[in-house]
Amino acid sequence: MKASDVKKGNVVEHDGTVYQVRDIERSSPSARGGNVTFRFTLYTIPGGRKYDLSLRAEDELREMDLVRRAANFSYMDDGAFVFMDAEDYTQYPLSPELVGDNAGYIVEGVEGYYVQLIDDAPVGLQVPTSVVLTVVDTAPEMKGSSATKRTKPAKLDTGIEIQVPEYISNDEKVWVNTLTGEFAGRA
Repeated sequence: MKASDVKKGNVVEHDGTVYQVRDIERSSPSARGGNVTFRFTLYTIPGGRKYDLSLRAEDELREMDLVRRAANFSYMDDGAFVFMDAEDYTQYPLSPELVGDNAGYIVEGVEGYYVQLIDDAPVGLQVPTSVVLTVVDTAPEMKGSSATKRTKPAKLDTGIEIQVPEYISNDEKVWVNTLTGEFAGRA
């Protein structure tokens, strides 16, 4: 496909690497006969590393077919996260490198995970926007503390650590926003 036809969210291949298009900036030259250029902000799949690319309107990019399949987390197998397709029960083992920072948001029994596939091979994982996790270790609430909103660190059952309000105690279930990694309320 021509660079001028690429839209946000498209998955393309450039120099043997697969990217998802996150932003497009079009610049038109002021002189006659100048070429229109497109500046793309791309992120690698898998990995999520940022890459900036400038192309002329008629330059070609190969569009990749990215398939999203609803899946549920099943179990760990030699460090790999195994997800099962919600429709046809296909199992997808995802390496810790492929899962990346999302590993702290993987919990059994939660819906909303999507395995991203290119040519039936898993290349990424999309997690729900929020998940319920259990607080396993946090300091006790300080009695007589001021009325200001203060936070304290809390370690959760998946191993991640977030800031929670002072009134949260051990063994409580809390909502965590997976986009920001922040406390989003009691569950």
